[in-house]
Amino acid sequence: MFKTVRPIVAGAALLATTSLSAFAADPYVPPPVEPQPPVVYEEPAVDYGGWYIRGDVNYHWSRLRSTQYITYGPPAGTASFTTTDLRGAWSAGVGVGYQLTSYLRTDLTFDYWAKSRFTGSTTGVCGGVPCVSTDTSAYQALLIMANAYVDLGTYHGVTPYVGAGIGGARLRWDNLRNTVGGITTVHRGAKEWRFAWALMAGASYCLTNKLELDVGYRFTRIHGGRMFDFAPTVGPGFDGGMNVHEGRAGLRYHLGGTSNRCAPPPPPQVIDYIPPVYK
Repeated sequence: MFKTVRPIVAGAALLATTSLSAFAADPYVPPPVEPQPPVVYEEPAVDYGGWYIRGDVNYHWSRLRSTQYITYGPPAGTASFTTTDLRGAWSAGVGVGYQLTSYLRTDLTFDYWAKSRFTGSTTGVCGGVPCVSTDTSAYQALLIMANAYVDLGTYHGVTPYVGAGIGGARLRWDNLRNTVGGITTVHRGAKEWRFAWALMAGASYCLTNKLELDVGYRFTRIHGGRMFDFAPTVGPGFDGGMNVHEGRAGLRYHLGGTSNRCAPPPPPQVIDYIPPVYK
């Protein structure tokens, strides 16, 4: 009986060994996986161009560069105020502008300067006796400026900038009242357009994706011109122009879109990773 079983067992062992060798020589090969296209990171389209409107409320301080007037003799000649003083006053402005690039923008502004009170004095001789006069007036102005600004980058919503402008000022002087020894002489105030230029610096802050708070400083130089007209024995008078220092605060509102620097950042791109499957 054992003689009969032994060939059967040997045959089964040989068959099993052959099958294992066949499986070992022919491993499982997974089906080919098509390569995925490369991931391309695209920057979001940026359009820096856009119109905006602005409004400002301001306070300015003026200083006359010089003030002279003509006297009629005897003796005839040119004299100047001994002292001059201009008080500060409020001002307000509006404008329209365009954001050219991320760093450059321009606008056209219209500002009204409320009356700044003028007080001055002169010294001279009245009837052979030294005398001192008191002079009062005021000026107001309409300022039209074409401006260009360089934005210096945005940091946590704050964008510092510098700028310059060129334009004109419609300056209007009130009548000058010259009082000496209780007697007042009135000189009619002059009004005229004058050349003006300005330098600015400040910073804006993003309130929303369309609205910015703008706080800054502006220095304006207005060229000289006539201050008052002739009255008996004195006039006309001229000022040599003025330097105006102005603190400004206002809002800029972007039309038809958003301010690029105030827009929220794009959401991060999520890439689904699918690991390979091995069998």
